[in-house]
Amino acid sequence: MDVKESMRNILAAEGKAIENIPVSDAYEAAVEAIVERVHRRGGKLVTSGMGKAGQIAMNIATTFSSTGTPAVNLHPSEAQHGDLGILQPNDIVLLISNSGKTREIIELVDLLHGLYADIPTIVITGAPDSPLAKLADIALFTGNSPEVCPLGLTPTTSTTVMTVIGDVLVVNTMERIKFTAADYAKRHHGGYLGAAARARKL
Repeated sequence: MDVKESMRNILAAEGKAIENIPVSDAYEAAVEAIVERVHRRGGKLVTSGMGKAGQIAMNIATTFSSTGTPAVNLHPSEAQHGDLGILQPNDIVLLISNSGKTREIIELVDLLHGLYADIPTIVITGAPDSPLAKLADIALFTGNSPEVCPLGLTPTTSTTVMTVIGDVLVVNTMERIKFTAADYAKRHHGGYLGAAARARKL
């Protein structure tokens, strides 16, 4: 198989995985919870994941922040060494683990509830019956499509789907809070996006 044929197969597989993301009322609940905690109560969104999922969590946090919803990323291991102190009573936490069994994330749930017992958690996972899914207040499932990695191990398809789920949350939150180009421009002062946002609001 040449690279072009392989590329077509990968695009088809990842496109199918995105289409297979289960659409559920949990997304409405997740957006409402984020708006309630961040925009009505003055808290923030805290994201966390380990490894590749952690990189997706960081990307989701930065995208939320740039679109009017304050968010930070918390490394689950560093949380055990003092960084848990970033949490405040009105925050909401978004946790990402494809297996739903990631030890550091499971431990983080215990830690954050030890600090603030009623802090809500949203979970993105590929495993509906996993320990993390059972601990979540709101669970968003990826559909658990197979990885396109030839070994079936490297996070590839799963990280694509997690990113798309993050986009769904971001876009719907933007719409809920009526985030405008003028609002965007206030947060982007440099680069092409900043210039484009300023031009659009004129």
